[in-house]
Amino acid sequence: MSHDPSPIRLGYMQGAFHVYLAKPSAFSWARKNPRNGLSCKPNLSLKDAISASISRGKLVSGATNDSNLTSSVPTFANPFWIEMIVIAKRSMTNSRRMPELFGIRLGAVLVTGIILATMFWKLDNSPKGIQERLGFFAFAMSTTFYTCAEAIPVFLQERYIFMRETAYNAYRRSSYVLAHSLISIPALVVLSISFAATTFWAVGLAGGLSGFFFFFLTIFASFWAGSSFVTFLSGIVSHVMLGFTVVVAILAYFLLFSGFFISRDRIPLYWIWFHYISLVKYPYEAVLQNEFDDPTKCFVRGVQMFDNTPLGAVPVSLKLKLLQSMSGVLGVDLTGSTCVTTGRDILVQQGITDISKWNCLWIIIAWGFLFRILFYFALLLGSKNKRR
Repeated sequence: MSHDPSPIRLGYMQGAFHVYLAKPSAFSWARKNPRNGLSCKPNLSLKDAISASISRGKLVSGATNDSNLTSSVPTFANPFWIEMIVIAKRSMTNSRRMPELFGIRLGAVLVTGIILATMFWKLDNSPKGIQERLGFFAFAMSTTFYTCAEAIPVFLQERYIFMRETAYNAYRRSSYVLAHSLISIPALVVLSISFAATTFWAVGLAGGLSGFFFFFLTIFASFWAGSSFVTFLSGIVSHVMLGFTVVVAILAYFLLFSGFFISRDRIPLYWIWFHYISLVKYPYEAVLQNEFDDPTKCFVRGVQMFDNTPLGAVPVSLKLKLLQSMSGVLGVDLTGSTCVTTGRDILVQQGITDISKWNCLWIIIAWGFLFRILFYFALLLGSKNKRR
């Protein structure tokens, strides 16, 4: 057989690969000049050589993988933990280059906390204080979720970089998800401490140090679940403005079905399922139980039971006479200092009796993990391993 100087073209029958082999003299020259990148490994099969080229980004797979064939060439160049470290370092570097992003978010949380602290300063134990506490908790819990909307552009801006790097098998999608999940935790801790410290003692919430610790954990879990939810949405939407629209609308629905505007017992049966998937429901019920779970704490005494009624403007002396009349009819001694409504009674009125506060906390955290898993599957199904 004559040695034609033109290359011999061999077709790889299972896919769209084309390998060009030079004449034998070229391989002899490559063995003598390994620095030029042409080396011959007699123990490496054709399939392994092609797989190695794909992992280095030299070739693009267009063939259907055969699960019955095994390859000695690793798909990824680095182990899992190395990929996570590299991605985490890159994320921290990007954050240091744009510190104003976290600064603005921290400023928004602090400003919101200061406004709430000054608006609901030192709430008293009265019927009005009850309603003001309910309003504070509803607004505070929903705010933690709305401030997480800034995470929408993060992945959308990195989408094409991510798709290109994963097309070359630079790292695993799971490494990307875990690295970004872990790197977000310190920022969430700072935001949670800032908001909790700004509002807890200023509003006059109950529980002391243990109550503050649980309030902080609830705020942190809310930030975690909200950040995970927004991150998941950024993996399935294609435009920033579309993402903001979807996030704002869904969070509004979550607040509507959280139990603040209408208690669980009053929600129609055909909407009760939305109540249980509402992300705002669980932190809202957790902080309410943290505040009103003390059976010895009284919020309505004697004549205060007439507040928020047409009899609220009646003189106190007449209210005491009404209490005496009611005592005779009911057979119960009612005076101006008799406790009429405790914290437990408020929880029953709000329909918060089915889940304990610690279970609410674990459910919030579990929602965060669920959305991170869904984000991984969105990356897995939404970006195929193809070069762009």
